[in-house]
Order: sequence, then structure tokens, then C-alpha cells
Amino acid sequence: MSARITMIKERLQNALSPQSMEVIDESAQHAGHAGAKSGGGHYALTIVAQQFVGHDLLQRHRMVYEALGDAMRKDIHALSIRAYAPDELKLS
Repeated sequence: MSARITMIKERLQNALSPQSMEVIDESAQHAGHAGAKSGGGHYALTIVAQQFVGHDLLQRHRMVYEALGDAMRKDIHALSIRAYAPDELKLS
């Protein structure tokens, strides 16, 4: 696991205590893209957290961005987010 994925998971775990979380590094798919040249990675996040209950999609994304803080400016160029409350997604 890369250092960036570890950092992303740690920050989200500390802020949102998710029941489930998957972070996929999609940076290789974006080689040559302007954001990739600056060193920021491209990631896909699927996260299930009780803290999302009662919050709409925009609020959930803001919660994720807040948890990631300055990493959104220096380590992450693009982040695809699928954020669910536990009752919205069956966990396997």
C-alpha cells in the first residue's frame, strides 16, 4: 500500500470512523494529465460511515474534503467519492 493511500485512510478513519472504506489509486490511468505532472494522485474512494446519516451528497463530500485537509491541495489532484450511510449499502 502506498504512503498516500495509507495517509488518506488514516485521516478518514480518524475523522469519520467509517465502517467500510476502499481507496484505489487510479494515477496510472491519468499519466500525462496536467494534474499528474504536478505530483498529485488520482484516487477513487468508496466509504460507508454512520456520520453520513442525514447528510446529502454535497455535505458528505465536504466532510471527506475536510478530513483530508491540506492533502487535497498537495497530494491529491482528483478524488472520486462514493459516500454512503450504512443503511444505504449492504456490507458484505
